[in-house]
Amino acid sequence: MVVDPKTIDIIKNKKIEPNFEPSMKTLSRILKTITDKGPEAKTILSLDANLQYSRLAKHIVWMEKKGLVESRVDKSKINIGLTEKGKIFAETISND
Repeated sequence: MVVDPKTIDIIKNKKIEPNFEPSMKTLSRILKTITDKGPEAKTILSLDANLQYSRLAKHIVWMEKKGLVESRVDKSKINIGLTEKGKIFAETISND
């Protein structure tokens, strides 16, 4: 599969405010949704997690920078899925 170079650039150059602090409640909702439903596009993920898209997007960028999730190109969509580190983190916070 050939991926548009512009798509690759968008995925690699995501930015987040330097003072951004994620909400644990929001992280939990995102991780639970990805764990339950598998990798999804951000729009679907925001609907399934019942979060505003902009709020979800900031948390996803933070999670990508921490290595908890990764963007995967699937056909014409960019899906967000858990990394191994993300799966461990999700399991850890869900046991509380």
